[in-house]
Parts: sequence; C-alpha cells; structure tokens
Amino acid sequence: MAKERRSNKWAFLIYKESAPDNYLEILNGLHVPFVLSPWHDKDIYSDTGELKKSHKHGAFYFDSLKSYTQVSELVSDKLNGPAHVEVVMSPKGMFDYFTHAENPSKTPYDVENIESGAGFELDKFLLEQNTDNFMNDVIDIIEENNFMEFEDLVRYAREYNYLLLGLIVERTYFFAKYLDSRRYSKGKKPYKQQEEKTDE
Repeated sequence: MAKERRSNKWAFLIYKESAPDNYLEILNGLHVPFVLSPWHDKDIYSDTGELKKSHKHGAFYFDSLKSYTQVSELVSDKLNGPAHVEVVMSPKGMFDYFTHAENPSKTPYDVENIESGAGFELDKFLLEQNTDNFMNDVIDIIEENNFMEFEDLVRYAREYNYLLLGLIVERTYFFAKYLDSRRYSKGKKPYKQQEEKTDE
C-alpha cells in the first residue's frame, strides 16, 4: 500500500444543514489555526441550474504534518463534514476559490465574511493574497496625500492602515524609488495630461 500523503495544510468542506451551530467554538477549541470561506449559498450546478447546498470551504494550518486519515476523521467527527479532504496546493488559489475572485462567471462572495481563528493571521493572509490590489491602494494614498517622503507614507500607514505597513516594509525599494521620482518630476506635467494630449 502506498504511503499515505501528509501535509500541514488541508482543505475541507462543511455544510450549513449538518454543521454544528457552534462550529467556530469547536474549531477554536482544536487549537489549530483555520480559515473559512463565507457561506457559499448562491452557487448553482452548471449542468442543471439547481442551487447547491449552502457550504463553507475551510483550511487547517497545522504545526506539523498530518495524514489524510487524521484530518478526515477530525472534520467528520467534530464538524459533521464530508470525510473527503485535500492538500492545499496554493493558498492564493484557495483564497480565490473562497471568494470566486478569479471566476467572474460564479457568484462573488465578500472577503469581509471570511472567518478564521485559533491564531490564524487573517490580515496577513489577505494582504499576501491581494498584494496587487494593496500596491494600487498605496500608490493612491501617496498621490491623494501628495506624499514626497517615505517617512510620511510610513507614518500614515501606522496611523490609518497598519495592514499596509507590512507591504510598505516588504516593498521599501519600490515605494522609496516611486517617491523619489515624484519629487524629481514635481515640475513636469502630470502623466494624465500628457496622455490626453497624445490622444487628440
């Protein structure tokens, strides 16, 4: 018999009709970091057009490697969920599946309704999965506040949006260069105006 696969990140499913009402309390009691999608209550079967049963996708982030059997038993015993579990191959892909972010043909779900617990760092997770969006947010903040110095940006992030602070630190080189170029080009016409002129 082939050796059973082991991983420290496992995806699972729970259904609203069978999950315990206190599923969050139960999950927190396991002391295993976890993240859950919003309730997927508007999904339909593409072949029949019927509404799927309301469900949540979830993932455990264990400290050590666990086998399929260990995780499967945990989900079915504690949460009355399906015994089938899967190794998380891509946290980014899982996040997109939680919200249908990359699939416009499916009903989108609000990132605000993602649940987590037992020490799972949701803010950090969301930042990592949405880096492109957050990069645009930071550029908007720089331009709206007319920041010219990196220090101003860091102070702003600390006071108003600490989530972005991690990204700013991680991308210091990019943002420092961007602010330098803003100072250098202060006297030049804004890019938008130049672009409009060439379109005429």
